[in-house]
Amino acid sequence: MLIAVLLVGVVLIFIVTYRSSTGNGVYKFITEQANNIYGKYAPYSYKEMRKKIKELGMDYTPRQYITQLVLFAGIAGVVGYMYFYSLLVSIVYAIIAISFIPYITYLRSKRQYSEYIFEQIQVYVTNTIMEFASTQAFIKSLEGVVESGVLEDPVLTDVKTMIALSYEKGEVNDSIVYMNTKYPFFMVKNMHQLFLQVTKEGAKDTEETFDNMLNDIDVLVEGVYRDRMDRAEFHKQFLLFGVALYGIVMLIQLLLGVDSYIAMLDNPIIVVLLHILVLVNTFFLLKGEKYYNENVGAE
Repeated sequence: MLIAVLLVGVVLIFIVTYRSSTGNGVYKFITEQANNIYGKYAPYSYKEMRKKIKELGMDYTPRQYITQLVLFAGIAGVVGYMYFYSLLVSIVYAIIAISFIPYITYLRSKRQYSEYIFEQIQVYVTNTIMEFASTQAFIKSLEGVVESGVLEDPVLTDVKTMIALSYEKGEVNDSIVYMNTKYPFFMVKNMHQLFLQVTKEGAKDTEETFDNMLNDIDVLVEGVYRDRMDRAEFHKQFLLFGVALYGIVMLIQLLLGVDSYIAMLDNPIIVVLLHILVLVNTFFLLKGEKYYNENVGAE
């Protein structure tokens, strides 16, 4: 019990120390070390993704990162101690938990970036269709979207590449293939297919067709945002349930008695089984977190 009090005391001292200063010293040291590793091993695509997330102001603030660090270390430390009544195990668990923060940040960044790209693609498709209503030319519509300033990189640069390819090749096939490959969304492919038919076959009276496509996009976007809200709510409940599962050891101690439980820890097999129990529950949480952040269900 004394050890548990000491652990809580250490965490409280850390929090008070951080709150009494700006936190810049602690944060600067952590970020410098993380950036060194990140710059050395992170793939280029991830670097670009993180850069965009920071530009959009969607990244955690220093205080949020410190809070996350204290939360991970605190929960892992308490779990380690309540399972094994060992300060060493508690510290090791806290360190392991902290080491997962970069991975969680990576998953969160992927989700945020995917959502941002989807929004940009929706803007691209919607505005291209509306521009076509007045220009009646696919490339002119793309140029109008670029000039309107509604797009941001990387989609803006890719649309400019489409325009350049079309002028270079004298037709739109390569530019459409380029964009379909880069952004394989159904609404992108459907719009491009329709524009391809109009360009090649000279189809007329397409206003109703494009209006129907815009309505379909509105329905799709509404469904996506509703799905995001539902998933966010489910994610909160999932995390609460996953963390609560660590408390199963409390039920065991309640049934057996704390003294009997501590006596069981002298058996190496029991200790191994308890470590496996923690490992399985942690794996369950990580798989759920991965699913929530990667399978965003855009279309």
